[in-house]
Amino acid sequence: MPPLFSAPPSWDCSAPNPLGSCSVPCPGSIAITFPILSGAGPAAPLLLGWEGRWGAGMGQLCSQGPAASKLEISMPAELEVEFGGTARIECNFHIPENASYSYIDWFYVSAGLGEQLYHITASEVVEDSTDYKNRVSLGQDKALSISPVTVQDARTFVCQVAAGSYGVGESSTELRVYKVPQTPEIVPNSAGIPVSSAEISEIARCESKNGFPLPNITWHKNGEELHAEENQVQIQMTVTRESSGLYTVSSKLLAFVTREDRLSRYHCTVHYLVRGQSHTLKSKEVKVDIFYPVETLKLQVVPSSALVKEGDNVTLVCEADGNPQPIFSFFKKNLDEWQELTDSDGGILNLRDVNKSSSGRYMCQSLDLEADMSQKQDTVDLVVNYIEGVHVKMEPSSTVREGESVKLICGAQSPVDLQYQWRDEKGKEVGVGSQLTLRNLTFETSNTVSCKVMAPSVPGLEQSKKVSVAVEGKPRIVAISSPLYVRQDEIVNLTCKAIAFPRPNFQWSINGTTHEYTDKQHIASNLTVRVSHDLLQAGAMCRVSNSLGVSEKHIQLVDQKSTAESQGVIIVAIIVAILVVAVLGAVIYFLHKKGKIPCGRAGKQDM
Repeated sequence: MPPLFSAPPSWDCSAPNPLGSCSVPCPGSIAITFPILSGAGPAAPLLLGWEGRWGAGMGQLCSQGPAASKLEISMPAELEVEFGGTARIECNFHIPENASYSYIDWFYVSAGLGEQLYHITASEVVEDSTDYKNRVSLGQDKALSISPVTVQDARTFVCQVAAGSYGVGESSTELRVYKVPQTPEIVPNSAGIPVSSAEISEIARCESKNGFPLPNITWHKNGEELHAEENQVQIQMTVTRESSGLYTVSSKLLAFVTREDRLSRYHCTVHYLVRGQSHTLKSKEVKVDIFYPVETLKLQVVPSSALVKEGDNVTLVCEADGNPQPIFSFFKKNLDEWQELTDSDGGILNLRDVNKSSSGRYMCQSLDLEADMSQKQDTVDLVVNYIEGVHVKMEPSSTVREGESVKLICGAQSPVDLQYQWRDEKGKEVGVGSQLTLRNLTFETSNTVSCKVMAPSVPGLEQSKKVSVAVEGKPRIVAISSPLYVRQDEIVNLTCKAIAFPRPNFQWSINGTTHEYTDKQHIASNLTVRVSHDLLQAGAMCRVSNSLGVSEKHIQLVDQKSTAESQGVIIVAIIVAILVVAVLGAVIYFLHKKGKIPCGRAGKQDM
């Protein structure tokens, strides 16, 4: 390393410490001691500001004598600043008797050599370095500020103070720069790794960008740190120095895998230093696709085969523990032969709207193309619970007359136990068990009932059968429009309602336009006719008949005019009666006042 300048042979600059000193002999057996630049060797005294004029300076030092040792300078030994931030390096000095400084010089050490930044006197400030142009500044207290800090600023900065008769002193600060790296990004092997591979395989890659000083990456499996092992685990690290001076570190993990690694989780951690303390950043956890052959295969019915009923949608699921999943084929046994089912999708076979014929034994077979072309298979029995042949028998089976009774018997077939329930047409429960007796039947009785057949052991499995009991009898007229108030020559509707089975016929005693309709259990006939004098006098006759008998009723027509006259006569009679009573009361009162009527109780009774 070339010296800044050569010291005379008489100087003693052999001090071993990094910031050593030179001893300069002076007349009268006096020696002046001053510091030298760290790392520059005994031939480079840190009086760089005096370069070219050191002879005169030394003469001044010798004349001043040992009082120079009273100058005190203090600086922090280390200062750590984040990349891109501001570094403020203070130079605190003390001169006895409030003396002032002659000059202050700022230097930095680069490649073992000192480079001047500032030369400061009472009258001027000289900036010497072009490397720090526009990035350095001085404070009022002569502190040096650097912004923004780069990784190249990780070096030693020296402050030198000269104070006249008190000599020259200096101190230094080592500036450290740090940059927290980015959270590591992990990328697993996307192609998958077969356990049968004879070569060590890449598990994942990890990268952390823009850190300083140089960070380190470690690998972890299921939370445990991995270390390189010969023929088992390899960790390959790559370091890239960016143009900014920051480091990007990449790491690749290679290892042999086993079947159990299908559940393993991997992550990487970047380790870095800040202010002497170790810190870490953890990546996300990833899983790696591991390929391994099938060892076991299982076929099952969803939902459980014990609860499947007719009409259900059933799924047969074939599961194998290999990866990737093998090719699946489904078969159904018919007699002694297996028939392949072609409508499966991977390891799933959907059976829709199953019935009795869907019951039987099914088989799933796998073919492992990725491994050793081996085949595995499993079978399952599907039981479809059903109810069929629901019927209702009636005793007696012949037609029932009004007032008679009938017995209904419900039956069905099923592989499970059944229960029976009877309900009327409104849904009301009227009996339980396979038999129901209906007594004293009439036309009005609810003669439509349903037999509901249920399988308690299979929820939702049920069927119903409706039956109508026909009750025969002669017609019975239940309603007519009588009396009917009409006017002569008016067109009116005459109504006649009846109930009967078999269905009856209607006949009217007069001619007109007829219309028949059904009203619930009733059959009705409407007759539209013009009112004549004869019709007013005779009325109309409704006659209803079937094979079992005849019923008829008379409909009376009343003239509204005659009715009004009769009502007038009645009103007049009432008014006359009221007047007679009033006159009689007045006469009695008059006789009483004249004394014609005794006042005693007996007289009043006679009266």
